[in-house]
Amino acid sequence: MVFNMNRVCRHFLKSARALLPSVNGSFLGSRRLTEVSELPSSCITSTPQVYNTQAYRWTPNCKFHDASYPLVNDAENGFEEQIDPFSLVSDELTVLANRLRSMVASEVPKLASAAEYFFKAGVEGKRFRPMVLLLMASSLTSVLPDSDVSKWSLQEQRVRQQRIAEITEMIHVASLLHDDVLDNAETRRGVGSLNLLMGNKLAVLAGDFLLSRASVALASLKNTEVVELLSKVLEHLVTGEIMQLTSNKEKACNMEYYLEKTFYKTASLMANSCKAIALLAGQSGAVPTLAYDYGRHLGMAFQLVDDMLDFTGTTASLGKGSLSDIRQGIITAPIIFALEQQPQLNDLISRRFKNPGDVELAVELLQKTDGIERTRKLASEHALQAADAVNAFPFSSSRQVNKCRRALIELTHQVITRTK
Repeated sequence: MVFNMNRVCRHFLKSARALLPSVNGSFLGSRRLTEVSELPSSCITSTPQVYNTQAYRWTPNCKFHDASYPLVNDAENGFEEQIDPFSLVSDELTVLANRLRSMVASEVPKLASAAEYFFKAGVEGKRFRPMVLLLMASSLTSVLPDSDVSKWSLQEQRVRQQRIAEITEMIHVASLLHDDVLDNAETRRGVGSLNLLMGNKLAVLAGDFLLSRASVALASLKNTEVVELLSKVLEHLVTGEIMQLTSNKEKACNMEYYLEKTFYKTASLMANSCKAIALLAGQSGAVPTLAYDYGRHLGMAFQLVDDMLDFTGTTASLGKGSLSDIRQGIITAPIIFALEQQPQLNDLISRRFKNPGDVELAVELLQKTDGIERTRKLASEHALQAADAVNAFPFSSSRQVNKCRRALIELTHQVITRTK
């Protein structure tokens, strides 16, 4: 039987339509997916366009690749079964967790215990970023005799890609440690934050320690392009945080500014790490950019859903206090959208919701608008664009490669339907 990705597309589109029942077809129309009349065009295009990329659009007639390529039977290849992305790389994630524990070992016991504490708090869960990167590595596995990868075996290539997953997780955890200090957070992942338990000074030093370990691991790859990519991520993390801390009301309520900040604080790490995975796989041409686009749009979708859940989730489900952003005076997508319909929010935003009752009033006003729904729709659009990037990967006849690509697409669905 001829391999046909249309079935996967239809399944995802059905899920996306079910997720957006009130769109009345304008968002997921019969011809295109991008007719979001309510959203400004800057919502999709305002994130930094580092590369000149083609917009891979997803239509009802989309094809994974030329349907004339004969592959295995759909049922035999598991197309009728639900894919669990985590299960495809669970063994590697266990190894990765053990390596991370060993990498944070230090001659200074207090520092080591501080760094390890954060990993232990959530290490047994499904590490999202390493999972994405390992699936990306498997999705781009190929023997390229004319590439630099021919210098190493595929096993050595995989080890180097695993290092990227470890480095990415250390950078991510370090950024969370620093964020908790800046935000005076009391909980993280359902447990007491490190700064609350051990103090701000030790929390900052623990984050710095993780960044230093990540830098050493990055240098060991001896790939200047990859080093440059992930070094840029560190700059982006700082830039995004400064944008959040120093923005005035006009900037804070500007959707383009918000999306740029979101790219720097969240999506840049995933985007550049995915590109690094592609480069270490020996890929060239459009493929590294497609990997970058997948990570960028997945990261944007993830953060938009986070912003939405801050209003709709519970403290128990989120592992942190609900309404935590607005209580800190941080303006996110739902409020920016709601402001268009509820000008009364202007006064609350100007004083960063500091007066008694401001937070409750803001939530009440938000509920009278479609701010949550528009945020959901914007997240879904980014998720669909992430899936587009995977659909544009070069053809592979490998059953395992295609299975991992479908897992990447499944993750885009999981991101926009998650409740925590």
